[in-house]
Amino acid sequence: MVAGRKANKRPSMFEVAKLAGVSHQTVSRVINNSPDVSTSTRAKVQRAIEQLDYRPSNSARSLASHRSRTIGLIAGGQNFYGPISAIGAIESIARSHGLFMSVMMVHEALCTQKEFDNLCRTFDEQNVDAFIFLTPTDVMFSAACRARISRPRVLITSAHGGMGVQEELRLLRPADRRKVALVGIDQWGAMEDVMHVLKARGHRSALYFAGPREWRDAFTRLAAWNKLCATNAVNSVTVQCKTWEGGEAYAKMNHVLENIGRSGGRLPSAVVTANDAQAMGVARAMHEHGVRIPQDVSLVGFDDMPGVDNMLPPLTTVRQDFETLGQLAMCEVLYLLGEGAEPGYASSQHGVGLVPAKLVQRSSVGGASSR
Repeated sequence: MVAGRKANKRPSMFEVAKLAGVSHQTVSRVINNSPDVSTSTRAKVQRAIEQLDYRPSNSARSLASHRSRTIGLIAGGQNFYGPISAIGAIESIARSHGLFMSVMMVHEALCTQKEFDNLCRTFDEQNVDAFIFLTPTDVMFSAACRARISRPRVLITSAHGGMGVQEELRLLRPADRRKVALVGIDQWGAMEDVMHVLKARGHRSALYFAGPREWRDAFTRLAAWNKLCATNAVNSVTVQCKTWEGGEAYAKMNHVLENIGRSGGRLPSAVVTANDAQAMGVARAMHEHGVRIPQDVSLVGFDDMPGVDNMLPPLTTVRQDFETLGQLAMCEVLYLLGEGAEPGYASSQHGVGLVPAKLVQRSSVGGASSR
């Protein structure tokens, strides 16, 4: 223990400065990673910090820098693979930049503007530096755009939905609009890759299992699929689902197969689903009806959830790059805070910077059956 300091008393910045033989301002600059400190001085201060086991007070650092180094994250979709993966990536990237994440979850479909505004006020009381809003549904996207906050906000969303991006952003005050950034996954490009593979294998008829209408990713995937089918002369029938659950897709696929059996109709050569859980349900229904994958019908999912590579057969699906999504969301935060360069994107739509997704080809897709 350093002489003159009582046991169990937390060491102060002034004690670090005294031990290192520097001013407390210099210690502060070292703690805040200022470049205006020589290598030798920085080393002396670090040695003193380690010797005293000094831990800087976050509240003191906030007062000195006028920054809390805390980001407020409001997110929906806590029960789903995509949003949870994105939250994990965001938190990891934030931690690597020395930032703290304060997270609040809401129900993505039942969240009201009042609830959203109350959460924002709670974060304001914590003096967060910026907000990240993970808004998978139209109702959350609208609430995030309408929130009356002055701090920078980054919205993670899809480029399309029942509510248009630019229409919603016009509701913002001009001063606030300059402090908003939007990032998302390139759903449209992913569906183009799916169509390219199916067309190359000779598929001209398909079923498309759509996700819940209020989810912006589901809206974008369906809009892209319908346009691509029209462009590529693929005859597609949409099976609209109210949930993302495999059980619903299983029941609906059973109904489709039973109708085909009764009417003597033809199977589509391919089934494309809006997520992997739906693909699992569809695969189960086809197996129970003696429909072989891919010999009779090819199957494509979306998400590349853990385990789908071990389905029988392994599932062809789209892998979304949530790590890069989280990284770019944090880059946008740092840029809006004046602490980093403006991030670049390979493509964008309606002002949403897009992260590419990758089609992972496995053996659930084959050539179109001649049956």
